[in-house]
Amino acid sequence: MHAARRISRTLFGTPMAEHWQRLLLLWLLSPLLWLQARQVRRVTPRMPEPPGRRAGTTGSGSLVRLLVAGDSGAAGVGAETQENALCGQLVRCLSRHHTVVWRVLAVNGLDSPGLLKLLQDAPSGRFDVVVLSMGANDATRLCAPLQWARWQTRLADVIDLRFAPALLVHSAVPPMHACLALPQPLRWFMGRWAMQMNQSLAGVLIDQVGRTMHWHPETTTTAGMAVDGIHPSSEGYAAWAEGLSRCILAADRVRPDERQSGGAGRYAGGD
Repeated sequence: MHAARRISRTLFGTPMAEHWQRLLLLWLLSPLLWLQARQVRRVTPRMPEPPGRRAGTTGSGSLVRLLVAGDSGAAGVGAETQENALCGQLVRCLSRHHTVVWRVLAVNGLDSPGLLKLLQDAPSGRFDVVVLSMGANDATRLCAPLQWARWQTRLADVIDLRFAPALLVHSAVPPMHACLALPQPLRWFMGRWAMQMNQSLAGVLIDQVGRTMHWHPETTTTAGMAVDGIHPSSEGYAAWAEGLSRCILAADRVRPDERQSGGAGRYAGGD
């Protein structure tokens, strides 16, 4: 009996087994999931990208050049203004320690192929830190986890070529199991799909230098969600930005050899 359980855990814990489990679940639940997804699209209000500046300079101290790129999360959908959105709140955190030159490059509804084109078409420049918010739209289009991880590597290659950051932070696919607008079992299914996407990317990043992953805080209360029940509210963005700032500052502390003062083009973190 114990041997059978060990074999079962080994068999069904492999990436191939997880792939077939996803396909089986999708096949079994597809009629219900399709109806629920259609209903969500019909009744959920489409929130606009918030107004406000998408580039600027603030703070004092050593220079950090920050690019926040991606989908609706990077664009700040759910916040009232860009100042209260992801980049605005991240800049506020980092500017306690640095002069921050920042820019937002994001469009609501982008998936990874769409972001790749946006990055390729954008003017090139030098940034010390790039934060990517990407994955929710890939998840709703059921991009396979391993394929999604490969897309993130393609994005990283383009970012390195065009922006040459010292640090690229992949913000994990949002905790879709916490999206209040999604009914069950759609919420559970999408949460599990997003989790496997994150696990695939985490596996790719194990031996990567200059790339790291930031996991979202658990947003399970109405205080952290916008009125659409999908995007973060200003409070949700504040928690997200605080975690990102700690990730960025901590990453520099283990790379003191890369510190250069002023505008030397390398991320210079610190307290």
